[in-house]
Amino acid sequence: MAVLEISDLVVAWDPRSGEQLPVRRDDVLATLRAAGDARAARIVERMPVAGEFLDQRAVNRTLVRVHTELQRLNEELHMAQRFAELLRPMLAATGVRRPRVVDIGCGLGFVLRSLAASGLLGADVELVGVDGNRALVDEAARLAAAEGLPCRFVCGDAFALDEDATVYLSNGVLHHFPAASLAEFFQAQDRPGTHGFLHYDIAATPLAPFGAWLFHRARMREPLGRHDGVASARRAHGDDVLLSAARQAAGLDAFLFEPIRFANPFCAAMRPVLGLRPELTDGFRRALGRRARGLVA
Repeated sequence: MAVLEISDLVVAWDPRSGEQLPVRRDDVLATLRAAGDARAARIVERMPVAGEFLDQRAVNRTLVRVHTELQRLNEELHMAQRFAELLRPMLAATGVRRPRVVDIGCGLGFVLRSLAASGLLGADVELVGVDGNRALVDEAARLAAAEGLPCRFVCGDAFALDEDATVYLSNGVLHHFPAASLAEFFQAQDRPGTHGFLHYDIAATPLAPFGAWLFHRARMREPLGRHDGVASARRAHGDDVLLSAARQAAGLDAFLFEPIRFANPFCAAMRPVLGLRPELTDGFRRALGRRARGLVA
């Protein structure tokens, strides 16, 4: 049976207007029960409703709380540092004087806000976050303004990007898409002016579901977050699936990166797939130095 995440089912957005659409609770319950996920159905049954529809404001508040808890997990996994480890040599290889980094499915913008606050990429890098959920975008923008950070956030479609980028990135987004849609996702980033992409997602290892259960049980309080955290690890795509899909972006060389520093299987919970214009690959390898041994084509 399909493994589903509640957060994918309880919100819907009009891709053209960006307006939030009503979601009938019984439809969500029927989908979850058909997938054999009684626990998820019980979680949705406890969510507030307005008539026959889920209460949109209550759902949005729940998702913001879940993403706030996810931010703590990302801090513990040092995700901003992991992105910087590869982004800095990628951007150096491009030679672009004022590069633009766009985070697809940015949620609360943790990665971009962390990169902006730390200065790990330097002051000349423009940081833009894109997400299909307006509630998360609004909260990300509010947090960035409160923190005085030079990054901005907009609503957008991961498969029809309005935002140009020197490098696209994402964090924990790929498993939300079925394998059959991954090629389209990567191809959407093979566009003029784009030099590469860098997408971290859960490594599909035998330990991943247990590790996700352990992390989420210990660190998260929202039942929705605990459920979806384990489901996300069960939905993670294997290395072959990711590489095959990334190669469909025909203008870019595709790699996995297995950093030597994080050999511990729990520390290697997140694994990136990246792409780069062929003429930049040698420069990227040189900029990586010894870490280039972690590139797998």
